[in-house]
Amino acid sequence: MDYNRHFRVENLKRYGLQCGLAGLVVLVLLLVLDAVTQTVLIASLGASAFIAFAVPLSLHSSPRHLIGGYVVGMASGVLMAFLYSLAVAKGINDHAIMIVFGALAISLAMFTMVVTRSEHPPAAALALGLVLNEWDVITLVVVLIGVVGLSVIKRIVLPMLLDLV
Repeated sequence: MDYNRHFRVENLKRYGLQCGLAGLVVLVLLLVLDAVTQTVLIASLGASAFIAFAVPLSLHSSPRHLIGGYVVGMASGVLMAFLYSLAVAKGINDHAIMIVFGALAISLAMFTMVVTRSEHPPAAALALGLVLNEWDVITLVVVLIGVVGLSVIKRIVLPMLLDLV
């Protein structure tokens, strides 16, 4: 496949605009959200910004997939983090157990996203992050606000966007 045929010089301004817009949205989200939560848990928003602004017409950049995927990812991660904390409370405090619950969070998120047709890979990464990192309810609220904000901004500028790939 000739990848050079996908890049068109006449669209160079559009490429710059959309990539710059994605960076600006992530910058604003990080400035606001980084003040109240762990950066590692909101890093998945960067991947979501790529999907939203590089392939804005894609099914996977729709609000159902962006927001729905994060809701599923959060629920899966919270559930597995809770089950892991129960194992720790029972004296099973092995690093390998945490990894197992992290893998289960990814599997559960993936299964639930496929069943609900809300697939969004960065949200599955969030599920893993919720098991492997400390977090609180504020973190969940901040991430949800971030993905809703990303989705709203994308929706507003959608008439100016085209799929870059």
